[in-house]
Amino acid sequence: MTKDDLRKELLERRRRLTPGEVADASRRISERFFGAVDLASIRVLHTFIRIAKFNELDTSMIYMRLWRDRPQITTAAPRIDHATGEMDAVIFDETTVLVKDRWGIRESSDGEVISPTEIDIVLVPMLGFDRLGHRVGYGKGFYDRFLTQTAPGCLKIGLCHWGPQDTPIETHPADIPLDLCITPDAVFHPERTPVEANDWSN
Repeated sequence: MTKDDLRKELLERRRRLTPGEVADASRRISERFFGAVDLASIRVLHTFIRIAKFNELDTSMIYMRLWRDRPQITTAAPRIDHATGEMDAVIFDETTVLVKDRWGIRESSDGEVISPTEIDIVLVPMLGFDRLGHRVGYGKGFYDRFLTQTAPGCLKIGLCHWGPQDTPIETHPADIPLDLCITPDAVFHPERTPVEANDWSN
């Protein structure tokens, strides 16, 4: 199956989810995130802000808990320039007013932009992923371009409604693989070769 065909299939699968299913998946993923990720040395975490009409996972359960329990961690979110195809990381917190852009994406319109090299964790949205950590997104390439600018030690964590695809996802040279994938049911550590990938630990 081509990546475009898989994207269409997964978009339709996600479209059929109920609000209750999305909320439950988001809660369970948040719990797994805090159980699996060592935040002791994290200074900056970048998270997407969900687009509710697309049934995206709700990351507010993660960033609001950080605001409450780990105020020393700075949170940032995307601001996309649709003309250039580039994405900035903009600092936001509980006082930030989020406004919708022309595509319906909630963003901070006046927050401070932070360099991608300062980010320690990026929470990456996706429709699906495979056992090598390759993902299916919306096909615009915003995150792949952004992730190339992060520091080598930045942890790239994908959040997904369901587990990995059984077959490898079609990739392109510009695709950036994930370091960790979290679903409602498991935490996956992608390997970098097909042989190793058959023996994931959850």
